[in-house]
Amino acid sequence: MVLLINLADAEAATSGGKAAVLARLLQAGLPIPPGFVIPTSAYEQADGDISADLVDEITQALLQIGDGYLAVRSSATSEDTAHATAAGQHDTFLGVRGPDEVADAVRRCWASLWSERAVAYRRRQGNAQPPTIAVLVQRLVDADVAGVMFTGDDTRLEASWGLGESVVSGHVTPDSWVVSGGAVTHRALGTKKTRIDRTVTREVEPADRDRLCLTDDEVTRLVQLGRQIADLLGGPQDIEWAISGSRIWILQSRPVTSALPAAHTVAVEESKALRGTPGSPGLATGPTRVVRGPADFPRVRPGDILVCRTTDPAWTPLFGVVAAVVTETGGLLSHAAIVAREQGLPAVLAIPDVTTALHDGAHVEVDGSTGRVTRLGC
Repeated sequence: MVLLINLADAEAATSGGKAAVLARLLQAGLPIPPGFVIPTSAYEQADGDISADLVDEITQALLQIGDGYLAVRSSATSEDTAHATAAGQHDTFLGVRGPDEVADAVRRCWASLWSERAVAYRRRQGNAQPPTIAVLVQRLVDADVAGVMFTGDDTRLEASWGLGESVVSGHVTPDSWVVSGGAVTHRALGTKKTRIDRTVTREVEPADRDRLCLTDDEVTRLVQLGRQIADLLGGPQDIEWAISGSRIWILQSRPVTSALPAAHTVAVEESKALRGTPGSPGLATGPTRVVRGPADFPRVRPGDILVCRTTDPAWTPLFGVVAAVVTETGGLLSHAAIVAREQGLPAVLAIPDVTTALHDGAHVEVDGSTGRVTRLGC
């Protein structure tokens, strides 16, 4: 029999990095959704499937956190550490309900430890031995607004309507704020065309596209929580959060493993250069490879400039092949941007219609420090 662990009692050795951090925050009185952990021992004891005894334990544990929709998330022993976040490399399942669906999601979380993207990520990090994995089950926050913040001397926030999956996966260009001291010093409206609610993706109402999804008061409250978490955990944090009604929930916190690009102002020759958001610093030149989905992955060659509408974590194996990444949507705090910075791969984000503005094979220079993509030889 595997004894499930209450989230408040989670430790890294038995429950993985993600759950252990949330346990510390919960113990400190921070607003963490209730949940439990299927420990690493369950993965180690599994013989290809989930036992009936484990399903029975899950059924009993669900009674303690109440009926409703759930988030089922991987929590590997090496995940969310100061050395590598493994941002988005293992699976999360949202809108799960009932013991059978939870059991299936647990099985798939275990399998994600051996996905192509997770194996490639570990290889690039120089980790020869795979971690073991726990699984975190929490009540799903039906978010009105959600997003990510990076704490530090300045705090940067990115947010959009609905669940934060839109922001972390790079499927929208989120609204953004910078807070310095106690003042909001920057606000920028994103292009929030879609939102995710539980398992459904739908169009955002036109009126909501044209307004910021957070008030300054909400930004201030989030930053205060972020500073409290950073003080507790001993350094700058990458924090996922959600707001439902007027209540803020903290969903995840991991160390910031790479600095955000510094702000630059440059003169641009409009006929040759395209401008986006500097996502990961560095300079690279090469032929563009316009990729519209996984079916196009075999076309990518070493040294290509990856040009795409967006990248989600499934695309990160390409980051070990290409020279730079250029996207139409996404923010600085998305998983793809974080992994690009960890890998030292130049990235420029949120250039509108870039997949049509640049034809396949065009020779370009990508400046991830300034957010500039320049056509060469034309």
